[in-house]
Amino acid sequence: MKRRKDGNIDPAWVATRAEEVLSDAPLKEARQVSEMMITSIKLLGDDADLGQLKLMNNALKEMRYAYLIFNRYTGIRKVSIFGSARTPEDHPDYEAARSYGKQMAESGWMAITGAGDGIMKAGHEGPQRESSFGLSIRLPFETTANDVIEGDSKLINFRYFFTRKLMFVSHSDAIAVFPGGFGTQDELFESLTLMQTGKSDIVPVVLVQGEGSDYWDKWEDGVADNLLDCGWISPEDTSLYFIADSVEQAVEHVLEFYERFRSYRYVGDRLVLRLDAPLSAEQLAELDAEFRDIIASGEIEQSGPLPGEDDHLELPRVHFHHTRRAFGRTRQMIDHINRLPRVADT
Repeated sequence: MKRRKDGNIDPAWVATRAEEVLSDAPLKEARQVSEMMITSIKLLGDDADLGQLKLMNNALKEMRYAYLIFNRYTGIRKVSIFGSARTPEDHPDYEAARSYGKQMAESGWMAITGAGDGIMKAGHEGPQRESSFGLSIRLPFETTANDVIEGDSKLINFRYFFTRKLMFVSHSDAIAVFPGGFGTQDELFESLTLMQTGKSDIVPVVLVQGEGSDYWDKWEDGVADNLLDCGWISPEDTSLYFIADSVEQAVEHVLEFYERFRSYRYVGDRLVLRLDAPLSAEQLAELDAEFRDIIASGEIEQSGPLPGEDDHLELPRVHFHHTRRAFGRTRQMIDHINRLPRVADT
C-alpha cells in the first residue's frame, strides 16, 4: 500500500490498483464492488463524522473477513446453537447441547456458536473443533473464547452485535436454541422475526432443553397468552419454531426439514422451491388446493430451472406467484412436501 509523505494513502495508487482488480473480476461482482467504492467516497461529502466512518469501516472489515472464512466451507450444512453462557457444565441443558452438537456432526453438519462458555462451549464439545465455528463478541466481562475453539482458524472475533448476528443468520441451515437469558431471547426472536417477515430464509428453529426442564413450555405459555391471544402474531407464526421433547427429536426435526426440500429463492415474483424428487400431478394439485391462501395468482407449477437461475440446476422445482406474507404457511408448505410419498413409491 503506497503512502504519501504526509502518511496518507496515495489516492492515485488506490485508483490504479482498483482499476487493475476490477478489470480482472467478473462483471456482476465488479459492478457491486464499484458501487461500494462510490458509496464510500460519497461519505466524504456527507458530513459523516469520524466515529461514523470508523463504524462503517470496521463493520465492512468484519463482514468481509467472516465471509472469507465461511466461504471455505460452502456446501456443508450448519446449525447455529444459542443458549446461556452461564450454564454450568454439570447442568442437564449443558449435556443436552453437547449431545445435540455431537449427533448433528455425526449427520455431517457443522456447529456455529458464540464461542463463549456454557451452552456455547457445550455446542462445540459435541462436534469438536474440526466441525465448529466460533463467533466471538468483544465484551468487557467476556474477552476469551472457550478452550475448544480458541486458536482455531474458524474463530471469528466481532466488535458489533449486528455484524455477528448477520453471520449467524446468513450461514445457518438450522437454529437450535437452549435455555438462556436476554441474549438468547434476543437471538431467538430476531431469527423468528426475520423469517416471519421474509427477510431471511426459512430454516428449522428447534427449542431444546435438558431432562426435567420446562423452560420452553413456560416460554410458549407466554407466547400464547401475550402474543397469540392478543393478536400480535398469527396462528401460522407458531409453525416457525418447534419445541423438542428430547435431543433425538430435535435432531430428527432438523434432518426431516431437508428430507425432500433442498432450498428456495425468488425469481421475479415467483417463489421457487428446489426439491430432490419431483411431485406427481396429484400431489401438485393437492399442494395447490391446500395452500391457495399464499398463492397470489395462477397455480403451483413444476418444472426445471427458471430463466435467471444459475445454481442447483439438476433439481426439479415447484414454483408459484407468492403473496410474500404469512411465511409460517410457507413453512407449513415445506413440511407438507416433505411428508408426501415419493412418486416412485406411490
